[in-house]
Amino acid sequence: MNVNREPALRLQGIVKTFPGVRALDGVDFEVMPGEVHALLGENGAGKSTLMKVLAGMYQPDEGQIIIAGQKVRMTTPIEAKAQGVILIHQELSLVPEMSAAENIYLGELPRKSLGRVDWKTLEARSNAILKRLRCNFRAEVTVANLSIANQQMVEIARALTVDARVVIFDEPTASLTDAEKVVLFDIINDLKAQGVGIVYISHRMDEIFTLSDRITVLRDGGYRGTLNTADTNEDEVTRLMIGRSLDLSRDEAAREFGKTMLDVRNLTCPGLFENVSFSVRAGEVVGFYGLVGAGRTEIAETLFGLRKPTSGEILVDGETVEIGSPRAAIAMGISLVPENRKEQGLVLQMNCRDNMTLPQVQDLTAGPFLSQGAELAIFDQYRDRLAIKTPSWRQSAGVLSGGNQQKIVIGKWLSMQPRVLIVDEPTRGIDVGSKSEIHQLLRELAAQGYAVIVISSEMPEVLRVSDRIVAMYHGRIMREFSIDEVTEDSLVQAISGITSDTAA
Repeated sequence: MNVNREPALRLQGIVKTFPGVRALDGVDFEVMPGEVHALLGENGAGKSTLMKVLAGMYQPDEGQIIIAGQKVRMTTPIEAKAQGVILIHQELSLVPEMSAAENIYLGELPRKSLGRVDWKTLEARSNAILKRLRCNFRAEVTVANLSIANQQMVEIARALTVDARVVIFDEPTASLTDAEKVVLFDIINDLKAQGVGIVYISHRMDEIFTLSDRITVLRDGGYRGTLNTADTNEDEVTRLMIGRSLDLSRDEAAREFGKTMLDVRNLTCPGLFENVSFSVRAGEVVGFYGLVGAGRTEIAETLFGLRKPTSGEILVDGETVEIGSPRAAIAMGISLVPENRKEQGLVLQMNCRDNMTLPQVQDLTAGPFLSQGAELAIFDQYRDRLAIKTPSWRQSAGVLSGGNQQKIVIGKWLSMQPRVLIVDEPTRGIDVGSKSEIHQLLRELAAQGYAVIVISSEMPEVLRVSDRIVAMYHGRIMREFSIDEVTEDSLVQAISGITSDTAA
């Protein structure tokens, strides 16, 4: 990279304030043509706010934006796009009722005479982009009928429709399979070779050190430094992000587990999972690990009453139960922190307090009215316990960072005092500091007697929090490991469908 060239973009002294929060405090940032510049920081550090300023979604209170040597002011995303700045959102911004093609060229559909949409050209261009992304679906399909991963690929396809100067990827791999990540990384390297500046935001350190040329760190809305990726390491970056080194050890005394709280026997949902049997004891964390489509989430949804099994048996605290709905699951002491917090875990327009207490509204009434004192007491308890960053309980959940949104969801279910807590992808989209806190919290909950199930796509996470690990492949349990006997190799073999006999 030739550092003497003019930056593709430069941000100087950017300040952005919201009521009660100084989100950005004089931040400087630049990206060179043909550079992948990673932007890191804890949730709430100001990363997304800075990128929304750059993408024309927010206007800075102070500071300058310079693109190709010229000061610019972008008051809308359309103006930013005209300047060659494209933001690929962490959270999908698609129109579900429209086709993939319409979403890819939203706002700039090709036209024929009299302003009519040129559908043939639209679909041809879109299918060419999807082919470049190695997608296995056509541009004509309605977005609502696509998986979350494929919807993310449609979001990424938007960046390939224009002659971009700068493309911002905000947690782009959160919903992608390993194969799709390889395609994405190839696309990023292609854009880099074409001289496009890439801003890459991710909490996954392996991706940062694989892709980036430089790393800039924000903390508490302020600029903390820029490092050459080749000259640094994870520990130095972490210290910049959270102000301390991260302790990833699991230093705790061995403990005795209590009685079996959940016993699943030969549970089957055709096409999703088959003859699944496992148990979880009080005080134990059982991790579920497998590739996308292995059936982990579907099992969790069945235990929470969202799916109905065709056969099998579920026992809670030794009693056979029928779980016909989430309400029934909650009454039996089963809670689920879902994989998709925005669509399944939160009411985004509702304030933090009301989200936290939503499952127990009936228990918090005083006559015909809700007891606001009781609600606030619950919110305050879990805000402090989970270190949720919000200026007030009145703040709507939709404007919180992803990590703080996840903490609201976890706090909501912890406040129900469940016997069995199921947590699906507990730290997806969460920074390393908050991730460590949630890992510690899950271990503490088990120590307090909860039976905990953790579903994760991250091997280090499932190895760190689990007492036992259930490895799944294509809807079947391949092996169970105690934490003392499991190895990374044996775990990878199991989730790939390789039995110990085959491996031998």
